Amino acid sequence: MNEIQTKEARKQANKKAIKFIVALFVLYILFSQANLFMNSVTSPGAKYYNATISAHFNYIQGLRTALIVPAVWIIKAFGFYAIYNETDVMVVAGPYLRINYSCLGLGVMSFLAAFVLAFPAPWKSTFKMLATGIVTIYILNVCRIAGLGVLLGLFESQRQNFTYHHEIFNVIVYICIFVMLYLWIKKNTKEVNKTKNEDTDQPQQD
Repeated sequence: MNEIQTKEARKQANKKAIKFIVALFVLYILFSQANLFMNSVTSPGAKYYNATISAHFNYIQGLRTALIVPAVWIIKAFGFYAIYNETDVMVVAGPYLRINYSCLGLGVMSFLAAFVLAFPAPWKSTFKMLATGIVTIYILNVCRIAGLGVLLGLFESQRQNFTYHHEIFNVIVYICIFVMLYLWIKKNTKEVNKTKNEDTDQPQQD
């Protein structure tokens, strides 16, 4: 590869990098703000509350319920008695947990979706990574809620030490997601390079 080809390759790589960064930023803003707007639309008393949309399209509450129910099952499996409603979990002789919007993990999911969709990869690989990442975030969040219920029930005197569980959860989730994304990017890069090499090795036909 001569100098002109090298410069052209670098130019194309820079264009792809800029395109990825712009797409990542735009998609993240779009997803995160859409979720915040939907939270306002489906929250009684909020600025944009709409009863019809809240009754029929409230995926915010759907995700909250999907987190609460299995978390309560796990808490009960450890011998505690727990009751719950649409937003709260109360462990008898244990903690009272309120599952707010910030507890749902939608911010992390928005980042994951934006990154995966912005990255140039085959659609099959993209959707597979997106589904795997979202399921991973969901499972970790269920474990966090259940873990808080169990640990705060067992160690009542240490409850003040769990004040920063949101921050700890976010750090753990982002570490897991970054590792998954690194392995996913590495795999896709290898496959792209392999395809290019195979195309280069094919004999030219007249």
